[in-house]
Amino acid sequence: MPSSGVLLEHYYRELVSYLRLRLGSRHAAEDIAQEAYLRILERSDDTQISHPRAFLYRTALNLVTDGHRRNKVRRSETLEVLEIDERFFVAPAHNAFGQEERLEFLQRALGELSETCRECFLLRKLEGLSHMEIATRLNLSKAMVEKHIVNAMKHCRVRMREWAEA
Repeated sequence: MPSSGVLLEHYYRELVSYLRLRLGSRHAAEDIAQEAYLRILERSDDTQISHPRAFLYRTALNLVTDGHRRNKVRRSETLEVLEIDERFFVAPAHNAFGQEERLEFLQRALGELSETCRECFLLRKLEGLSHMEIATRLNLSKAMVEKHIVNAMKHCRVRMREWAEA
């Protein structure tokens, strides 16, 4: 079985194209694909995945379904600080922490990232730039931008969980 990194490279564009057709938005497709890869990267440390492509697609479709459900509930909510869904950095069991404490944890986690990694993440999540726009702005390859964003998401999730449990 290929490593998670090889899996990421091999299926990413195919998955984004598939999701784009389903969602009608390349931006949304890239976000879902990144989250699906993040989940696989986290899981692959513990468990071998026997059919990685099928698992990847199922994970992505589950995220799409979850997003639709969440949007129905959240339609009347105001935009949150940083417009970042909690699932990127707080485990459900730790939702008792206040917004300010979660924001402080997130800022600390982002502060631990390299400048380029942090900038890619913030340009995507705060300014809503596409991977190609970020690549052009920072003079990076699109693949490198994608890797930085996934790495930032994983780092923030891990650190937020660690600090919440401390």
